[in-house]
Amino acid sequence: MSTILNVDHIHGYYGKSHVLQGVSLQVRDGELVTLLGRNGAGKTTTLKSIAGVMRPPQGRIEFAGQAVHQLATHQVAQRGICLVPEHRGIFKLLTVEENLLLAQRKHSPWQLANIYRIFPRLKERRSNGGAQLSGGEQQMLAIGRALMNAPRLLMLDEPVEGLAPVIVEEIVAQLKVIKAAGVSILLVEQNLEVCTQLADRHYIIEQGAIVHEASNADFVADEAVKDRYLGVGIA
Repeated sequence: MSTILNVDHIHGYYGKSHVLQGVSLQVRDGELVTLLGRNGAGKTTTLKSIAGVMRPPQGRIEFAGQAVHQLATHQVAQRGICLVPEHRGIFKLLTVEENLLLAQRKHSPWQLANIYRIFPRLKERRSNGGAQLSGGEQQMLAIGRALMNAPRLLMLDEPVEGLAPVIVEEIVAQLKVIKAAGVSILLVEQNLEVCTQLADRHYIIEQGAIVHEASNADFVADEAVKDRYLGVGIA
């Protein structure tokens, strides 16, 4: 399995605050990898750096064998990296279908019919405005819109935060379908049960550096690591 994303010792700053202190991680073709850590550890900053929202002053990011860490955000997106941010970024005055069509690329394997098949709720609500959707429906719309942009790597920041358990189950099932279609996924998520249902591998970040990497099976079995770095066990 070839490596599609290679993040090599990147640093990141907010003003004088040194947030990322040499983060390195890899995502392989078709793999779902989680980036775990406590609040403020640097998870969102890592995703923003990969997406080109923040340009790392040190380190290197390669995607599909090409350096992307000096590219503008739209150029990174054109390469096939797509970030669904925590706030989702739905256009609330546009309908569900208008939101989706905004991101449509002619060559994308994901067209409206595909999105409506994976997200039947969106098909039902396609003429509703973005502001009329529940939090779970907005999350589905944000993921669906990202797919319309033909991502090779889909990055998700806290996709199930604050959602009802039944909606969480739906989104987990949908992410499994997306992964099975060959899209690589980098997931930031606090819900460890969701992470262990989906992931091939896990990274843990603490104070801006990767402190642990494990396969899903090893991570599930290692209560000491979960307790030390995340302060939780899986119920």
